[in-house]
Amino acid sequence: MAKPRTIFFCSNCGASAPKWLGKCPQCNEWNTYQEELIQKETAGEEKRKSWSTSKNKNEPVRATPIREIKAGATSRLPTPDAELNRVLGGGIVPGSLVLIGGQPGIGKSTLMLQVALQIPFKVLYVSGEESEEQIKMRADRLPEGRADAFILTETNLTKVLQLAQELQPQLLVIDSIQTMSTPHLDSAPGGISQVRECAAELLRFAKETNIPVFLIGHINKEGDIAGPKLLEHIVDCVLQFEGDRHNTYRILRTLKNRFGSTDEMGIYEMQSAGLREVSNPSELLLSQKDEELSGCAVAATMEGMRPMLIETQALVSKSVYGTPQRSATGFDMRRLQMLLAVLEKRCGYYFSMNDVFLNLAGGLRVEDPAIDLSIVASLISSLLDVSIPSNVCFAGEVGLSGEIRAVARIEQRIAEADRLGFKEIYISKYNAKGIDFKKYGIRVYTLGKVEELKGALFV
Repeated sequence: MAKPRTIFFCSNCGASAPKWLGKCPQCNEWNTYQEELIQKETAGEEKRKSWSTSKNKNEPVRATPIREIKAGATSRLPTPDAELNRVLGGGIVPGSLVLIGGQPGIGKSTLMLQVALQIPFKVLYVSGEESEEQIKMRADRLPEGRADAFILTETNLTKVLQLAQELQPQLLVIDSIQTMSTPHLDSAPGGISQVRECAAELLRFAKETNIPVFLIGHINKEGDIAGPKLLEHIVDCVLQFEGDRHNTYRILRTLKNRFGSTDEMGIYEMQSAGLREVSNPSELLLSQKDEELSGCAVAATMEGMRPMLIETQALVSKSVYGTPQRSATGFDMRRLQMLLAVLEKRCGYYFSMNDVFLNLAGGLRVEDPAIDLSIVASLISSLLDVSIPSNVCFAGEVGLSGEIRAVARIEQRIAEADRLGFKEIYISKYNAKGIDFKKYGIRVYTLGKVEELKGALFV
């Protein structure tokens, strides 16, 4: 019997060392090495059994000249879920490995089970966390789907791949990768070595059989996907399922996509009958109110190719304590500090003795610089206690000298505001070149400096 052996693995990059190291020599991160029990095969032991049925294992390796490779459009398998198709870049790519991460209870398993039940081809749903009865109870709450979904409760990856090889599904779902284990390693499931080995085996399975595989992953307390960082490098696509459990809306973001854009975003609403696709995201990003209040302004932003109108809410009040407070929800705090400095320097609005609180409606985090003009308008509105009409929106980036800079895809932003019934939109004058504003039913006002905003709205 071989003596048990322990190896230290870096949880960030997956590097190994025979002893603990304070700093990883590969990724230069501190305190990332963790001890794991591992048992390697000796020369006399029987080699691992493989699920693969390939007959040409001894065929020599051959490199193909790039001129002989025929380029063509990547074939995709569309799903009934339009939001998932958008995030993936048009559908599921055969042979791809997709990782979906998110907080516990956010709805990762519900999303994948709903896709498995509604997709129009054979699916194998593997769960290492729930029994068949528990999955059936959850499936009964979802909309009625097809009968081509097969359920397997197993944590041994070798058995799972052997069954998948026999069943030949067109989609394989693993819930979750942290519960899977291979019998070739003695470490516990969820460990760094187990996650890395299982992910590599699933990648090889996906590429050899051309069957797409979806992995559901847990996240740690820092918000990162549990396991080695190597896991995110192995997979073809990394999706993040976000949301607040006190809010019914969920957001599916793309963190990595080898077959599409990483700027796309899908929005769902959690209901008793499952996840509902939100085709019009402005319904959750624009708050409903009976009267116009100060400190509220609407921004025309873009997430990937999708235009969205988001309400920005600002509250400026006199500071009770010596040091004014600054708080931003859904927006970069350093960017807020910069905008406050621009307003003080260029416009003469002083916030140094006021508390400033900023919030984006809907719990969404926006990185589009076009939201700057809306935030500036809401800050001035709250400071002066003057309301902005609810049928006015903004789209423009604010520079350090107070200039309002042009933003991308301005025509899509104007068209979306016009479609939702807005009457006026304020944009940068540098965006007005070559655009015919007469074709829109909304009035377009152009600004060059932040100072001009005061005369346009707060006279």
